[in-house]
This record gives sequence, C-alpha cells and structure tokens, in this order.
Amino acid sequence: MSDLVPQGSILNLDPQRGLILNDPQGNALWRTDIVFGNVDYGFMNDTGNFVVMGSDSSGPLWESFGNPTDTLLPNQILERGSFLVSQKSEANFTQGRFYLRMLDNGNLVLVTQSVPSNMDYDDEYYNSQTFDSTNATNSGDKLVFEENGVMNVLKRNNQRISDSSGWNVLWSQPNNICIEIDGEKGTGACGYNNVCNLGTNNRPVCNCPQGYSLVDPNDAYGDCKPDFSISCDEVGRGSPDDFYSFIMIRDTDWPKSDFQLISPSTEQDCQNACLNDCFCAVAIYRSNSCWKKKLPLSNGRIDTNLNSKAFMKIRKDGVPGLPIPGSHQKNSWRIWAIFASSLLGSSVLVNVLLIGVFCWGFFHIYKKIVNVLRPTSHVTDSFCHSFTYKELVEATDEFKEELGRGAYGIVYKGVMSGGSRSVVAIKKLDRVAHEAEKDFMTEVNVISQTHHKNLVRLIGYCNEGPHRLLVYEYMSNGTLASFIFSDPRPTWSQRTNIAMGIARGLAYLHEECSTQIIHCDIKPQNILLDDYHVARISDFGLSKLLKINQSRTDTNIRGTRGYVAPEWFRTSRVTVKVDVYSFGVLLLEIITCRKCLENEENYGTEAILTYWVLDCFQEGKLETLVQSDIEGLNDKKQLERFVMVGIWCIQEDPSTRPTMRKVCQMLEGSVGVTTPPCPYNFSNTI
Repeated sequence: MSDLVPQGSILNLDPQRGLILNDPQGNALWRTDIVFGNVDYGFMNDTGNFVVMGSDSSGPLWESFGNPTDTLLPNQILERGSFLVSQKSEANFTQGRFYLRMLDNGNLVLVTQSVPSNMDYDDEYYNSQTFDSTNATNSGDKLVFEENGVMNVLKRNNQRISDSSGWNVLWSQPNNICIEIDGEKGTGACGYNNVCNLGTNNRPVCNCPQGYSLVDPNDAYGDCKPDFSISCDEVGRGSPDDFYSFIMIRDTDWPKSDFQLISPSTEQDCQNACLNDCFCAVAIYRSNSCWKKKLPLSNGRIDTNLNSKAFMKIRKDGVPGLPIPGSHQKNSWRIWAIFASSLLGSSVLVNVLLIGVFCWGFFHIYKKIVNVLRPTSHVTDSFCHSFTYKELVEATDEFKEELGRGAYGIVYKGVMSGGSRSVVAIKKLDRVAHEAEKDFMTEVNVISQTHHKNLVRLIGYCNEGPHRLLVYEYMSNGTLASFIFSDPRPTWSQRTNIAMGIARGLAYLHEECSTQIIHCDIKPQNILLDDYHVARISDFGLSKLLKINQSRTDTNIRGTRGYVAPEWFRTSRVTVKVDVYSFGVLLLEIITCRKCLENEENYGTEAILTYWVLDCFQEGKLETLVQSDIEGLNDKKQLERFVMVGIWCIQEDPSTRPTMRKVCQMLEGSVGVTTPPCPYNFSNTI
C-alpha cells in the first residue's frame, strides 16, 4: 500500500476468507493469504502475533508472524524463502529497496532491489555465510529472534549461529551502509545523484549536492535531479568557461559512475578536463589522479578516508548573481561604441566627459569579466547556494513576515523564485560584526557540511557588503516552545520522541562532525518541528559569530537564563558539557510541559523547575510531574528513567555529566541509569 488507508476503512474477520480490509465504499484493500478451513475467531497473543483460528483445527489457519513485512518481533522466525522489506521512509509505507532475505540455500543476506516488481536483486552487501555446499544439514534453516534479544541463524542440524546476544548489545549490519552497498547495479543506500553520509546508529543520511534537488521532496532517500542542464549543445558556441563553473566538495565520491581516468593529473588539469568535456558532470581528484564521471551518479557517499576533492560542474546561469560572459558583454561593448561615435566631435568638453565615462565603463566591465574568469572563483567549498541580498529581499517581500527573533537576529518567511517556489526561513544576522567576514564564511562552511535528520538544514547564505543572512529549510510546525507550553499538552510518546531526537542531534554535533560544534544556546525556542513533529535543532554553530558584548546576558556568558551551565560563571574551560546541562533543563521541561523559570507569585517554591523536579524525585512523587498524563503514568519506568537522565545532565560538576552519546543510550534504555546524586552545591546557576 502506497498510502495510509482512507479514514473509515474497516477490518473484518470473514468466516471463509480470513482478515479483509475494506475501504469506506466496501472495496477490498488487503486480505490475508488463502485460508484453508472455516474461520472461528482471531486474537492477538502476548508476543504481538495475530492468529486466525479455525473451528476444526488445533493450529492457526493464518498468523501475522508467518507473513512478515518490515519488522521482526521477539519470538518471530524468518523461514527459508522469506524476507523483510523496508518501507520507503518513516512516513511513506510504500515498499522500499532494502531486503533481509533468508535464502533457500541457508544464507541470510542483505540486498537491494532497484524496482520492487523485479525478481532480480542487486548485489549483496551482507552475507551470513551459513550455506555449506558439502553438507546440507550444516546449512542455515531459519532466522530466529528469541525473546531474550538473541538473534541467530538456526541450522538444519539445530546448531545456532548467533549474531548478537541480549538487549544490552548494540549490533547492526552493515557497519557502514553508505560504503558497503557497492554493487554495479542499483543506486546505493541513497538514490541517483544523492550523497550518503553515516548518521546516528549507523543510519544513512542522504542529501542532494548543491545544484541538485529531490525528484520527490517527500523521499529524502530518493533520486536527485540537476536544477540545470549539462549539454553538448553549447559545443562550438563559445568557451565552456562561459557556461559552467565548479563547486568543490571534500571526501565525496560516486565510485560507479566513472567513464575516464586521467593519471597522472594535477588538480587544475582535472578541473579543466571536466570543464572541456560536455559529458562530464563531476571530476574526482585524489592521489594525483582524476576520475571523470557522467550522470546519473550512483552509490554516492561521504568517506573521510578518501582524502579527495569532488569538482561538480554547474551552469553559471544557475548560480544567483554570477553573470555569463559572452553575448551580454559583447552587447555592452556595442552600446558603448554606438554611444561614443554619436557624440564624438560635438565639443571639446563633451569629448573629455565622454572619454572619462568611457574609461570608467571599460574599467567596470573589465573588472567584472576578470572576476568571472578568475580560476579561484570556480570553486566554493560548500553545499550552500550563495544568494544576493536583492534575491532575499524579493523572497521575503522586503522582510514582511516575521517568524521569530533571538540572540542572532530576526527570522523571516520567504518563498524562493523558480519552478519549485519552495518556502524557506531566512535569518537576518544583525549581531555579527561586519568585519567578521572570514569568520562568517568559516562557520557557514562548517554548518553546511552537517547532515542529520535532527538538524535544520542550511540551504544558502548571503555575504554581501554589510549583510549577513542564512537561508534554512522551513519548519512548518514552529518551535518546541509553542508545542509543549500550549494547551492541550502533546502526548507522552510525542514528547519522548522529541527528546530523543534532540539528544541524537546534539550527539552528532559533539562527536560525529568533522569540526566539533558546541551549540551554547539549547532551549525550546531553538528546537523546531517539521511536518511530522520531528525535532530539528537550529542556530547551531552560530555562537562564534555572536559579539561578546551582545550576548543574552550582561556578562560574557553565551546562552539564555535558566539554561546556562554553572561553568559559564567561573573561569572553567567551556566544553560540550554546557550543551549537556542545557539539554538536561530542556528534558525536564519536555517531561513536565513547564518552563524552567515560572512566575514566583503563581508557583511559589515550585517556580524553579529543576529544584521542584529534584524534590519530587527525592520524595518519590514522580506522578506529580506529569499530573493527569495517563500515557506517562502508565510507563513509570520510562518516566523515572527520563527524570534521572535529566538530573544527571544538570550536575554542577561538568565531569559528572554524561556525554550526549551516553544520554542517547540511557534514554533509549540500552544502557542502565543509576540514581543520580543531588546536582547542587547550594550555588545559584540561573
């Protein structure tokens, strides 16, 4: 099924045909396989298996465990010839490209399939090696997921080959899906022209390179299409330099799209070779060799071990503000020549003025041409678009609709021109020193190379004269503050998912980026929610751009009152643990749907959230924190775990706070959480 079933659909248990799902008009959308025998009743047992029983049979006529789709549960078995197939994305239940197959020969494999209707699978990227060609009884028979968390291949001689043991073991295959899907067929972990980067829990994060956009905006793992044409039609109509330039991306490759190798080669020769080849879309330079590649690009991945540079060809008329040399300049020269010939000889004064204007115009046009043709202008080490200030003024209708404001400036809603008419959020940085152009571009470069589902993606920037602006993807559900501090409060499951998403995003910034990023201002206003209420961290990487004397406090402290770690007030060195402290406060806000600092007249001794939570925890009154939240009260173990993690995060001593990676594991329950000590030494840190 490609979509959720229509509202009003009905699931029936038919005496002859088993389970049938009908739409509101009575049309069958889905039914169980053929059921042999008369159906008596159906039930869901404790393991999550739905069983259809017959009146004249001791065993099930049909069971959901025997018909797996995209999930394997404890006590479930994957028989020979069976498979699991991924759904296309979290919100799209269409059949995806990734399969876990228990082959008839006894091997357990991971494979991809370009088109679900094809019977031909692409190359394996994992194989359990449990097939024995010399002894059939020593081959695999089934994949068993046991109740205690052990997953193993059971051989036909009942010997077990275990791949993991117990719930405390974090295990996944393959170790790096971006690299290990490397077959000649198919697209790789991400679609054609897409780029795969390894994210949290070894999950692939896919991003289109600059100048490319998703064919289906709702499928981040899908194909990317160029927003311009690479054509041989321009051959003979001018220099390739007139039509194309390059952007440079580090440690990125599409290894299955080569059509020519040049070795030895210099970096500049590599660029020139691609520029002058109308079939070349990107050139990879590494170890004095150059690989030219053509569209479509497949198996794209980021790999820091490559030590390579990818030069991606883009059309100059597709880059905002970059003029195309050629006819425009020729027309300009013609206009100047006609203008000059019509006025020469009119008078000495006019001639002097004309020559002066002509020289000014010549210098101006010459400077433009030199800037366009200068070799270094072809390369920008970033995934970002460079926008002109005029473009962003037009996109925001002269900064008409304000979305919010904070320590770095005001955020406006914008609509970019072009076919997509995509909605964006444009942050106007009014607190960055105008002379800090180098710092601004350094930070933009760092931010643009972050790729994680729990971070707001930077689309582009403007660095023109006194203007510093950042263009982000638009988040339709606003800030976390407006979500959790509203009535009615979000569900417990929504809140816990948001908390874990924020933790994963921070862990990525602290440990997985090529340049470590300390946010310095984690608070609900800086957490945005996308269409599906997935938490996305914003404003990361900007703290270095903030003028010290324009921070949110009266001292040299960066952050917001209530979320500021104690070490800001001391001479202690500031580390990533300041973000851990702020996250701890934010986590307690998410649990309680209460602000960290409330009005003392209304809340009395409960005005400071961290003190109140600590009192409730020490007195064993956790139910007070969630009040009438039935879902939260029904899972007291998770509630207690989340509260304890929050208290561990707000410890005054930074060394006793866990890392964000450890926080993720504790929230998920894969690592135990011990009882935290009292976090305070009677000092005021608000």
